[in-house]
Amino acid sequence: MMMNFKLLILFLITMANMGFAQGKPEEQLEWAKVFDKYNAKGTILVVDKRSSLQEVKVFNSERANKRFAPASTFKVPHTLFALDAGLVKDEFQIFPWDGVKRSFKLHNQDQNLRSAMRYSALWVYEIFAKQLGEEKAKNYLKKIDYGNMDPRTDTGVYWIDGKLAISAYEQIDFLKKLYRNTLPFQKQHLLLLKDLMIVEAGSNWILRAKTGWQGSYGWWVGWVEWPSGPVFFALNIDTPNKMKDLYKRQAIVKDILLAINALPTNK
Repeated sequence: MMMNFKLLILFLITMANMGFAQGKPEEQLEWAKVFDKYNAKGTILVVDKRSSLQEVKVFNSERANKRFAPASTFKVPHTLFALDAGLVKDEFQIFPWDGVKRSFKLHNQDQNLRSAMRYSALWVYEIFAKQLGEEKAKNYLKKIDYGNMDPRTDTGVYWIDGKLAISAYEQIDFLKKLYRNTLPFQKQHLLLLKDLMIVEAGSNWILRAKTGWQGSYGWWVGWVEWPSGPVFFALNIDTPNKMKDLYKRQAIVKDILLAINALPTNK
C-alpha cells in the first residue's frame, strides 16, 4: 500500500511537471453562439484558476495559437519598459499634447500615464519607442519572452505595423507573470501597471484589461480577480467594419465570463 501511494505521488508530480495538472485546453463549441450573436469571427482563450486545477477553455484553438500584432495590448508591457528605463517617473507626469489632431478626440489633449492607458493614446507610446530605440526594445522583449520578440518595422510602430506578433496563449502566459509579480521589473512598477489596468471593480472582484486594434482585427486581454483566484482571458476578432466592430471585443468576453460566473450578474 505504501509503495502504491509513493508511485501515485510520483505520477502526480510527473504529470504536474509535464503540464497535465494545469488542465488541458477544452474546445468550447457552444461559444460559437456568442460569436454568432455579434456576427464576429475570432477566438477566445479563458484560463480559470479559481480552483487548484486550472480550467483552460478555448474557442477556435487554431486561431488562439496564431500570432497577430499585439496593437495597443502592447501598452501593458510597454509601460513597464518605460518605467524601468526612466522615461516616465510616475502616473502623474504630464506629456504635453503636440497639437496634432487625431481621430480619437480624447487623444487630443495632454496625457499622463493613466490617461494614456485608459484612452489608449498611441502618440505617448510612440515617444517611449523613439526614446528606447530598437535595440533596447528587443532586449526588453527577450527579457519577458514576449511573442516573437521582434521590434523591427519598415513603417509605422512595430507593435501595430511591424514584425512584433503574439498569440492568445502567449498573451495569457505574459498576463500570468504580471499577476504573480514574477516579471523582471521593480514590484512598485508592476503594482502601478496593474492599477492602471483596472476597468471595473466590485467589493470582491477586479477586472484588469487592455484593448487593442490593428485595423483589421482587435484584442481584449486581461483577467478578473476573485478571492478564489484569477480568470484570465484573451480575445482576438476580425473587425471588417472597422470602428463599428470595436464594441464586440468587450461584449463577447463579458457574455462568456458571465456564462461561467467569472463576472457578477448584478454590478
